[in-house]
Amino acid sequence: MLAQILSATVQGIDASPIEVEVDSGYGNQNIVIVGLPDAAVKESRDRVFTALVNSSFRCPLGRTTVNLAPADTRKEGPSFDLPIALGILVSSEQMESSVLDRYLIVGELALTGAVRPVKGALAIAVCAKAGGCKGVLVPADNAAEAAVVEGLEVIPVRNLREAALFLEGTEAIEPVRVDTAALFRQAPDEDLDLADVKGQESVKRALEIAAAGGHNLLLIGPPGTGKSMLAKRLPSILPPLTLPEALETTQIHSIVGLLAAGQALVTRRPFRSPHHTASDAGLLGGNVHPTPGEISIAHHGVLFLDELPEFKRSVLETMRQPLEEGRVTISRAAGTMTFPSQFMLVAAMNPTPDGKMPHESRSSPREIQAYLGRVSGPLLDRIDLHVEVPAVKFADMSRAAPGEPSRTVRERVIAAREIQLRRFRGRRLLANARMGPRELKEFVELDEATHTLLKHAMTDLNLSARAYDRILKVARTIADLEGREGVVQEHVFEAIQYRTLDRQIWG
Repeated sequence: MLAQILSATVQGIDASPIEVEVDSGYGNQNIVIVGLPDAAVKESRDRVFTALVNSSFRCPLGRTTVNLAPADTRKEGPSFDLPIALGILVSSEQMESSVLDRYLIVGELALTGAVRPVKGALAIAVCAKAGGCKGVLVPADNAAEAAVVEGLEVIPVRNLREAALFLEGTEAIEPVRVDTAALFRQAPDEDLDLADVKGQESVKRALEIAAAGGHNLLLIGPPGTGKSMLAKRLPSILPPLTLPEALETTQIHSIVGLLAAGQALVTRRPFRSPHHTASDAGLLGGNVHPTPGEISIAHHGVLFLDELPEFKRSVLETMRQPLEEGRVTISRAAGTMTFPSQFMLVAAMNPTPDGKMPHESRSSPREIQAYLGRVSGPLLDRIDLHVEVPAVKFADMSRAAPGEPSRTVRERVIAAREIQLRRFRGRRLLANARMGPRELKEFVELDEATHTLLKHAMTDLNLSARAYDRILKVARTIADLEGREGVVQEHVFEAIQYRTLDRQIWG
């Protein structure tokens, strides 16, 4: 008897429907899986047979053929265990069901028959809804994640027997529902607060501007000045994720396996801090079969690169395209995948090999230039704000009064972002940092005096055309923080100040 069950496989950050066809016939007892399966899928025959026995079902005595269609799509992972087992039960006439064609089914089986969670449940639920399915049968630990998709019945199953009884109609399982609005109402984590940082008011101002416009930021200063401390508190002043942003971020984290059991959504902007020994595959994504890397896991959040010159130059140079386009394309023999990567790059570094400023350093000019040369000019041009982090004064360190809390700064940032959302309504833009030439021309108009100031800055500092665009974007954000409709001379002047540091040190 032939059984047909709908399942899905994850490709990149999306899922594609897969039809699991199971036929039990005559011959020696064996199970054969065809349809371009990987090693994990091939191994499912042993898991499935053992799970059937331990769930008080019998294994077919003859040859069982499992076809995963379409045959030219590569199938990966153990998520086909549950649909294969249910297909065997139907094909061997141990189960009857009239609702199999209404549900998409995924799940990994333990040898006991328990159903274990799988990666990419959110993408699979989106695929099921797009395919017109009534609902999905998913592991209980993935149910909350899949239930984020509205208009889809999400059935949590804990073991093979429970899934079989539900499909036969002899056992009812209540669908899982999630209140997404309640998830966003949860209080943000206040463990890291800007009020903990003594002094450094100019750097805090730069952090606020970066957060308000989604700008990239470089912190440069001697060790012990609080560069990492400041960077780690940047998420505390970022605006909350919107629902579309949360869905995209959750989809990536689900595929990589970073969601906790029972977690429905990623409601806080991610903060990723890879070590400087990270490879290009670890940072951008890749491996034999392309998977998201750190820049995609940080999508809609912050990617913090501490000790920037210690990263391999080849690794840093591969980030140039994602920083410009907001996505990264990985090409391998197994296929080509494009992953979203709209993140804020925050980098920290010392000004010289021994950590001191150039005029205090004992390193030779050649050693300093070799150290700074590890970070290329084109990469620096893609960083909007270059900020010097000076040593903290004793008066600031000993001051008892706390600084301005993150909550207060965050309110100003949210107000600026709301201005930008209204400005870019109907466009695929969320922040000033993503403006293109057309938006700059439309939303950043300069008077003659401001234009002259910018012209002299470009000439005197020998800035590039890309730096010109970055200055205008930062100036637009500064004006938004003040609630000003137009960009005036003082906004451009402050934005220019954030472009002078690289010329002083690298020039």
